[in-house]
Amino acid sequence: MKGRKRKITQVVILIGILLLGGYAVGTSLFKSDEKPKIGGRPPAFENVADVEGNLHSLADYRGRPVIINFWGTFCPPCVAEMPAIERQYQKYKDQGLVVLAINLSEDDITVRDFLKRFNLSYTILRDRNRMIERKYALRSYPTTFFIGRDGRILDIDTGGMTDEEIERYILRLLET
Repeated sequence: MKGRKRKITQVVILIGILLLGGYAVGTSLFKSDEKPKIGGRPPAFENVADVEGNLHSLADYRGRPVIINFWGTFCPPCVAEMPAIERQYQKYKDQGLVVLAINLSEDDITVRDFLKRFNLSYTILRDRNRMIERKYALRSYPTTFFIGRDGRILDIDTGGMTDEEIERYILRLLET
């Protein structure tokens, strides 16, 4: 009898987990029809720490052209494009350009060691629990979102970008 009660308890717990998991999958965070797309608004994020521990929210940059770049040290195209993003950021930051480079949940030592190799002046954010990654429905790395002053996604690039490609995207951003 004890064995049967234990199995029933386990089944009830399993059903509860599946129901809660199904609820999470059914929320707007994961709906495929709400994934970011050109012309739409990017998913908001709040209180995301940078490497110094300062908190950032996407709303902090409302009215400014924003580049959101998802990257990881494990990703060769990510590593290759970061200095190119920096060069373009230096050219256009005085026109209000913001770059938010969101690291994909790597540990502090890995990120800090990586950043020591490059002289990056744009904001590096830490997506510690990968919630932002899920909100943005990422499928490959790097993925970069170009958000106009009107708060709409103007372009999305997947794959490593050259200086010329980044500048072309930025010039479009600055026109909005």
